[in-house]
Amino acid sequence: MALDWNNLSFSRQTLPVVALVGLVAAVIFILVGLPDRELSEPGREPPHAPANLAAEARVAGAGVVEPSSETIQIGSALSGLITGLLVEPGDRVEEGDVLFTVDDRAVRAQLREANAAIAEARAAISEAQSARATAARQLALYRNVEDPAAVSRAEVIRAEGEAASANERARLAQARLQAAQARAGSAQTEIARLTVRAPIAGEILAVNIRKGEYVSTMGGGGSQPFIEMGQTQPLHVRIDIDEEQAPRLQLGAPATVSPRGAADRQVEAEFVRAEPRVVPKRSLTNSAAERVDVRVLQVIYELPEADGLFRVGQQVDAYIAARGAEE
Repeated sequence: MALDWNNLSFSRQTLPVVALVGLVAAVIFILVGLPDRELSEPGREPPHAPANLAAEARVAGAGVVEPSSETIQIGSALSGLITGLLVEPGDRVEEGDVLFTVDDRAVRAQLREANAAIAEARAAISEAQSARATAARQLALYRNVEDPAAVSRAEVIRAEGEAASANERARLAQARLQAAQARAGSAQTEIARLTVRAPIAGEILAVNIRKGEYVSTMGGGGSQPFIEMGQTQPLHVRIDIDEEQAPRLQLGAPATVSPRGAADRQVEAEFVRAEPRVVPKRSLTNSAAERVDVRVLQVIYELPEADGLFRVGQQVDAYIAARGAEE
């Protein structure tokens, strides 16, 4: 049967067809746009309490691995150009080992000048002592003459004056020697200050300077330390316990510690100390539920040897027995 376009009704024939096509299109769009509901394994294993504390009262906290000596920030006592850099991150150094040197040419020139002044003062002392000895012998000779008329009074006075002058020259030369020695000692001290040495035995954690750079002692509060180092054998972990949970903490109990994202690799850490002050929370875990308007008790634990499982600055999760857990 042929379609009569003249008698075609929009409201009774065309509109229902358009609605049906739109409904089918909407159903297809919804089906295609549905998210994937299939379950998948998490990208990392969430932290969980160890088996021995799973059913016991416990306190959880987040921590950061640090050197047992804490991090030592090395600077320079004097400004200048870095002329030697003898360490790099990962190096182990002994106490007193040279870390870097600052340009000391100007100070060494001052030392040479002071040494020259020392030599000159010593020569002046020697000359004055010789003149004083000669004058003393001449004066003694005059005074031992039995006939007073044989030596004029003027000669005696001249000899006495020469002896006194020699004594003054010797004292002046001695004072110049002491001043030159003081300048030399000051220059040697400055040279020693331009050679920066390790204050303890430990590991170099970071080097933020390069040979040829100019370092200044007037750096701002946000400037980086020149070198960071610390004693990493053993490592410590600083665990933050929220002040609300701190009264429940069983001080002295061991802590079960695992690296962030590796909850299956747990080690037992030994209690070292608890800091005497409760401080504002500074170490954040980036959790959406984390509160930052709290204060924390910081508890220090010593980590066992774990074949490189822990490194300085690494975040960890920790569980510690609460009061009454073992009673």
